[in-house]
Amino acid sequence: MKGIVLAGGTGSRLFPLTKITNKHLLPIYDKPMIYYPIQTLVDAGIADIMVVTGGKNSGDFLRLLANGKGFGLKHIAYTYQEGEGGIADALNLCEHFADGQKICVVLGDNIIEKNIRGAVEAFRQQDKGGRILLKEVTDAERFGVAEFQGDHIVGIEEKPAEPKSNYAVTGIYMYDETVFDKIRTLKPSNRNELEITDVNNAYIREGTMTFSFLDGWWTDAGTFESLLRAANLVAQSRGVQAVYA
Repeated sequence: MKGIVLAGGTGSRLFPLTKITNKHLLPIYDKPMIYYPIQTLVDAGIADIMVVTGGKNSGDFLRLLANGKGFGLKHIAYTYQEGEGGIADALNLCEHFADGQKICVVLGDNIIEKNIRGAVEAFRQQDKGGRILLKEVTDAERFGVAEFQGDHIVGIEEKPAEPKSNYAVTGIYMYDETVFDKIRTLKPSNRNELEITDVNNAYIREGTMTFSFLDGWWTDAGTFESLLRAANLVAQSRGVQAVYA
Protein backbone atom coordinates (compact mmCIF):
# COMPACT_ATOMS: atom_id res chain seq x y z
CA MET A 1 0.00 0.00 0.00
CA LYS A 2 1.21 3.50 -0.81
CA GLY A 3 0.73 6.65 1.25
CA ILE A 4 -0.27 10.13 0.14
CA VAL A 5 -0.16 13.36 2.15
CA LEU A 6 -2.23 16.24 0.74
CA ALA A 7 -0.57 19.53 1.65
CA GLY A 8 -1.71 22.01 -0.98
CA GLY A 9 -4.13 24.94 -0.74
CA THR A 10 -3.55 28.53 0.27
CA GLY A 11 -4.38 28.30 3.99
CA SER A 12 -6.58 31.38 3.70
CA ARG A 13 -8.22 30.77 7.09
CA LEU A 14 -4.81 31.18 8.74
CA PHE A 15 -3.87 34.44 7.02
CA PRO A 16 -1.53 36.30 7.72
CA LEU A 17 0.39 33.30 9.13
CA THR A 18 0.25 31.83 5.65
CA LYS A 19 1.11 35.01 3.75
CA ILE A 20 4.71 33.89 3.21
CA THR A 21 4.58 30.16 3.87
CA ASN A 22 2.46 27.06 3.32
CA LYS A 23 0.06 26.19 6.14
CA HIS A 24 1.56 22.73 6.49
CA LEU A 25 4.96 24.20 7.34
CA LEU A 26 3.62 26.01 10.41
CA PRO A 27 4.66 24.59 13.80
CA ILE A 28 2.54 22.25 15.86
CA TYR A 29 4.28 22.37 19.24
CA ASP A 30 7.82 21.24 18.40
CA LYS A 31 7.52 20.01 14.81
CA PRO A 32 6.29 21.35 11.45
CA MET A 33 2.68 20.36 10.76
CA ILE A 34 3.64 18.19 7.77
CA TYR A 35 5.69 15.89 10.02
CA TYR A 36 2.59 14.53 11.75
CA PRO A 37 0.71 13.01 8.78
CA ILE A 38 3.94 11.57 7.39
CA GLN A 39 4.62 9.94 10.76
CA THR A 40 1.04 8.62 10.79
CA LEU A 41 1.76 6.74 7.55
CA VAL A 42 5.18 5.52 8.71
CA ASP A 43 3.72 4.25 11.99
CA ALA A 44 1.15 2.31 9.97
CA GLY A 45 3.92 0.51 8.10
CA ILE A 46 3.70 2.56 4.90
CA ALA A 47 7.08 3.58 3.52
CA ASP A 48 6.30 4.60 -0.08
CA ILE A 49 4.91 8.14 0.29
CA MET A 50 4.02 11.06 -1.97
CA VAL A 51 3.46 14.64 -0.78
CA VAL A 52 1.12 16.83 -2.83
CA THR A 53 1.83 20.51 -2.35
CA GLY A 54 1.15 23.79 -4.14
CA GLY A 55 1.43 27.55 -3.94
CA LYS A 56 4.56 29.68 -3.94
CA ASN A 57 6.39 27.82 -1.19
CA SER A 58 6.34 24.28 -2.55
CA GLY A 59 10.13 24.16 -2.75
CA ASP A 60 10.34 24.53 1.02
CA PHE A 61 8.94 21.01 1.43
CA LEU A 62 11.88 19.55 -0.46
CA ARG A 63 14.36 21.50 1.67
CA LEU A 64 12.59 20.45 4.87
CA LEU A 65 11.82 16.81 4.13
CA ALA A 66 14.46 15.92 1.52
CA ASN A 67 14.17 12.17 0.89
CA GLY A 68 12.61 11.40 4.26
CA LYS A 69 15.71 10.16 6.04
CA GLY A 70 14.45 11.70 9.29
CA PHE A 71 11.44 9.36 9.14
CA GLY A 72 13.50 6.30 8.27
CA LEU A 73 12.45 6.49 4.62
CA LYS A 74 14.60 6.00 1.55
CA HIS A 75 12.57 8.32 -0.66
CA ILE A 76 9.65 10.75 -0.69
CA ALA A 77 7.89 11.58 -3.96
CA TYR A 78 6.44 15.03 -4.64
CA THR A 79 3.84 16.48 -7.00
CA TYR A 80 2.35 19.94 -7.46
CA GLN A 81 -1.30 21.05 -7.44
CA GLU A 82 -2.04 24.23 -9.36
CA GLY A 83 -4.71 26.41 -7.77
CA GLU A 84 -7.34 25.13 -5.36
CA GLY A 85 -9.22 22.33 -7.05
CA GLY A 86 -10.18 20.49 -3.90
CA ILE A 87 -9.02 17.35 -2.12
CA ALA A 88 -10.17 14.98 -4.86
CA ASP A 89 -8.41 17.09 -7.49
CA ALA A 90 -5.17 16.89 -5.50
CA LEU A 91 -5.55 13.15 -5.08
CA ASN A 92 -6.08 12.73 -8.82
CA LEU A 93 -2.51 13.94 -9.39
CA CYS A 94 -1.25 10.79 -7.69
CA GLU A 95 -2.60 8.19 -10.11
CA HIS A 96 0.80 7.53 -11.67
CA PHE A 97 2.35 7.20 -8.20
CA ALA A 98 -0.35 4.77 -6.98
CA ASP A 99 0.35 2.54 -10.00
CA GLY A 100 -2.69 0.33 -9.41
CA GLN A 101 -2.01 -0.25 -5.72
CA LYS A 102 -4.18 0.54 -2.73
CA ILE A 103 -3.54 3.93 -1.15
CA CYS A 104 -3.87 5.56 2.26
CA VAL A 105 -4.49 9.30 2.09
CA VAL A 106 -3.94 11.70 5.00
CA LEU A 107 -4.80 15.38 4.90
CA GLY A 108 -1.74 17.43 5.78
CA ASP A 109 -3.40 19.26 8.68
CA ASN A 110 -4.81 16.17 10.41
CA ILE A 111 -3.10 15.16 13.64
CA ILE A 112 -3.90 12.09 15.71
CA GLU A 113 -2.87 10.81 19.12
CA LYS A 114 -2.45 7.11 18.39
CA ASN A 115 -1.88 5.09 15.21
CA ILE A 116 -3.95 3.65 12.39
CA ARG A 117 -2.05 0.42 11.87
CA GLY A 118 -5.09 -1.71 12.70
CA ALA A 119 -7.29 0.06 10.16
CA VAL A 120 -4.57 -0.12 7.51
CA GLU A 121 -4.09 -3.85 8.07
CA ALA A 122 -7.85 -4.39 7.85
CA PHE A 123 -7.90 -2.55 4.53
CA ARG A 124 -4.98 -4.60 3.23
CA GLN A 125 -7.19 -7.67 3.74
CA GLN A 126 -10.21 -6.00 2.11
CA ASP A 127 -10.77 -7.27 -1.45
CA LYS A 128 -11.90 -3.95 -2.88
CA GLY A 129 -13.48 -0.61 -2.11
CA GLY A 130 -12.59 2.03 0.43
CA ARG A 131 -12.29 2.52 4.17
CA ILE A 132 -12.74 5.72 6.15
CA LEU A 133 -11.90 6.54 9.74
CA LEU A 134 -14.62 8.03 11.92
CA LYS A 135 -14.45 9.93 15.19
CA GLU A 136 -17.29 10.91 17.52
CA VAL A 137 -17.29 14.69 18.01
CA THR A 138 -19.43 17.38 19.62
CA ASP A 139 -19.32 19.73 16.63
CA ALA A 140 -20.19 17.40 13.78
CA GLU A 141 -21.62 20.24 11.69
CA ARG A 142 -18.03 21.33 10.91
CA PHE A 143 -17.23 18.10 9.07
CA GLY A 144 -18.45 15.46 6.71
CA VAL A 145 -20.85 13.36 8.79
CA ALA A 146 -21.66 9.67 8.40
CA GLU A 147 -25.29 8.53 8.25
CA PHE A 148 -25.92 4.99 9.49
CA GLN A 149 -28.57 2.36 9.03
CA GLY A 150 -27.73 -0.32 11.53
CA ASP A 151 -24.04 -1.15 11.14
CA HIS A 152 -23.77 0.25 7.62
CA ILE A 153 -22.92 3.72 6.34
CA VAL A 154 -25.56 4.82 3.86
CA GLY A 155 -24.25 8.29 3.12
CA ILE A 156 -21.96 11.14 4.07
CA GLU A 157 -23.27 14.70 4.29
CA GLU A 158 -20.85 17.60 4.12
CA LYS A 159 -21.13 20.15 6.96
CA PRO A 160 -24.84 19.52 7.66
CA ALA A 161 -26.84 22.04 9.66
CA GLU A 162 -28.53 19.13 11.43
CA PRO A 163 -26.10 16.17 11.54
CA LYS A 164 -27.64 12.70 11.35
CA SER A 165 -24.95 11.36 13.69
CA ASN A 166 -22.07 12.63 15.78
CA TYR A 167 -19.50 10.71 13.76
CA ALA A 168 -17.22 12.91 11.70
CA VAL A 169 -15.24 11.62 8.75
CA THR A 170 -11.61 12.29 9.60
CA GLY A 171 -9.08 13.31 6.99
CA ILE A 172 -7.75 9.77 6.61
CA TYR A 173 -9.02 7.74 3.66
CA MET A 174 -8.11 4.40 2.11
CA TYR A 175 -8.99 3.50 -1.46
CA ASP A 176 -8.48 0.82 -4.07
CA GLU A 177 -7.34 1.57 -7.61
CA THR A 178 -10.86 2.52 -8.78
CA VAL A 179 -10.70 5.82 -6.87
CA PHE A 180 -9.24 7.57 -9.91
CA ASP A 181 -12.07 6.37 -12.15
CA LYS A 182 -14.51 7.76 -9.61
CA ILE A 183 -12.73 11.12 -9.49
CA ARG A 184 -12.98 11.42 -13.27
CA THR A 185 -16.78 11.28 -13.00
CA LEU A 186 -17.03 14.13 -10.48
CA LYS A 187 -18.41 17.56 -11.20
CA PRO A 188 -17.21 20.64 -9.30
CA SER A 189 -19.23 21.60 -6.24
CA ASN A 190 -20.60 25.05 -5.41
CA ARG A 191 -17.09 25.85 -4.20
CA ASN A 192 -15.82 24.95 -7.67
CA GLU A 193 -13.86 22.06 -6.18
CA LEU A 194 -13.87 18.29 -6.60
CA GLU A 195 -15.07 17.05 -3.22
CA ILE A 196 -13.71 14.00 -1.43
CA THR A 197 -17.16 13.47 0.10
CA ASP A 198 -18.46 12.74 -3.41
CA VAL A 199 -15.73 10.13 -3.83
CA ASN A 200 -16.69 8.50 -0.53
CA ASN A 201 -20.37 8.50 -1.44
CA ALA A 202 -19.54 6.81 -4.76
CA TYR A 203 -17.99 3.92 -2.82
CA ILE A 204 -20.99 3.86 -0.49
CA ARG A 205 -23.39 3.62 -3.43
CA GLU A 206 -21.57 0.59 -4.82
CA GLY A 207 -21.58 -1.02 -1.37
CA THR A 208 -17.80 -1.26 -0.94
CA MET A 209 -17.12 1.39 1.72
CA THR A 210 -16.09 0.15 5.16
CA PHE A 211 -15.06 2.11 8.24
CA SER A 212 -13.06 2.02 11.44
CA PHE A 213 -13.33 4.16 14.56
CA LEU A 214 -10.25 6.21 15.36
CA ASP A 215 -8.68 5.69 18.80
CA GLY A 216 -7.45 8.64 20.84
CA TRP A 217 -7.88 12.28 20.03
CA TRP A 218 -7.98 13.74 16.53
CA THR A 219 -7.93 17.31 15.28
CA ASP A 220 -7.33 19.32 12.17
CA ALA A 221 -5.24 22.49 12.31
CA GLY A 222 -6.74 24.70 9.64
CA THR A 223 -8.04 27.55 11.79
CA PHE A 224 -6.45 29.65 14.53
CA GLU A 225 -8.47 27.81 17.17
CA SER A 226 -7.69 24.32 15.87
CA LEU A 227 -4.02 25.22 15.34
CA LEU A 228 -3.78 26.14 19.03
CA ARG A 229 -5.79 23.08 20.02
CA ALA A 230 -3.48 20.81 18.03
CA ALA A 231 -0.37 22.27 19.67
CA ASN A 232 -1.86 21.88 23.14
CA LEU A 233 -2.98 18.30 22.49
CA VAL A 234 0.48 17.32 21.27
CA ALA A 235 2.10 19.06 24.24
CA GLN A 236 -0.26 17.38 26.71
CA SER A 237 0.42 13.98 25.13
CA ARG A 238 4.09 14.55 26.03
CA GLY A 239 3.33 15.55 29.60
CA VAL A 240 3.58 19.32 29.05
CA GLN A 241 0.96 21.54 30.68
CA ALA A 242 -1.22 23.28 28.07
CA VAL A 243 -0.98 27.04 27.85
CA TYR A 244 -4.66 27.30 27.05
CA ALA A 245 -7.44 24.73 27.41
